[in-house]
Amino acid sequence: MERSQIWFALGTVILALLFACVLADDDVFVLTEANFEKEVGQDRGALVEFYAPWCGHCKKLAPEYEKLGSSFKKAKSVLIGKVDCDEHKGLCSKYGVSGYPTIQWFPKGSLEPKRYEGPRTAESLAEFVNTEGGTNVKLASIPSNVVVLTSETFDQIVLDETKDVLVEFYAPWCGHCKHLAPTYEKVGSAYKLEEDVIIANLDADKHKDLAEKYGVSGYPTLKFFPKGNKGGEDYDGDRDLDDFVKFLNEKCGTSRDANGQLTSQAGIVASLDALVKEFVSASDDERKTILSRMEEEVEKLTGSSARYGKTYLKAAKSCIEKGANYATKEIERLQRMLAKSISASKADEFIIKKNILSTFSA
Repeated sequence: MERSQIWFALGTVILALLFACVLADDDVFVLTEANFEKEVGQDRGALVEFYAPWCGHCKKLAPEYEKLGSSFKKAKSVLIGKVDCDEHKGLCSKYGVSGYPTIQWFPKGSLEPKRYEGPRTAESLAEFVNTEGGTNVKLASIPSNVVVLTSETFDQIVLDETKDVLVEFYAPWCGHCKHLAPTYEKVGSAYKLEEDVIIANLDADKHKDLAEKYGVSGYPTLKFFPKGNKGGEDYDGDRDLDDFVKFLNEKCGTSRDANGQLTSQAGIVASLDALVKEFVSASDDERKTILSRMEEEVEKLTGSSARYGKTYLKAAKSCIEKGANYATKEIERLQRMLAKSISASKADEFIIKKNILSTFSA
């Protein structure tokens, strides 16, 4: 065998091993048509979620299922897996999947599944897996994204003029507070990457002086402390996750969805958008003049808008240097990157850049 053939064969083996490691390192095992029967129906039971990336119910389940996967990751007798039905339609059809998400239990040594019909919470799923798999695994504790306030930290965090802060005043014995807790935790998770937005709570039973100072007479009481008003504004909206997200996006100028992902409006600056429209339809010579006007506009911006402005300028300069197709090609590259397993902060960076580039490709 020639040296080049040896290196090619060795490279193929290494790539295969790396791919297997990537799959195995996820808290939830990624199942495909190629590996499904090698992992499921073998020497351990398997809980499998059949999902679609665009499915709203699947997105809602995702954090609960990840928590489950993290908890059972070291359990040798149980596999927690998932199948992307958009990518593996044949596999999902084979197991009778007609809606998303569909969760099925495959006993040890069997490819005949039992459908899970219970509540879609990590607690209920864990109880089901422990019963079916003969295990006794406890759910892993997930770090909270809600900042716990005290008398010592309240002023430092809540009254910080550079932060928008939502505060829940609660009592540990309050039933409504307990009911709100999981939703409020999801709000914290949705905004964990927003440096200027803080989701916090205060045990008002323990810190009665602060509760009285801000006129709290019932639990839970929610107050919003924006950068420009540290006296506190009552939050009187509904207490569903979507309602909190809508409120915070409007008040804080953020663009998050209920899963914490950036929307298509993230990074868009209205004053620069108007100039981009001129830029796109202008001649090469005119574009340089418009670029100068964009630079002047970016100088006026502050905060996150100033950061986005730099991305606008970089995109405009690249369009001049690399041609009219630059924006479209770069968007396609970013889409491929976003389809890979990347960190949430890196995904934010790519989405903002993609959103801004989209204004140049219109």
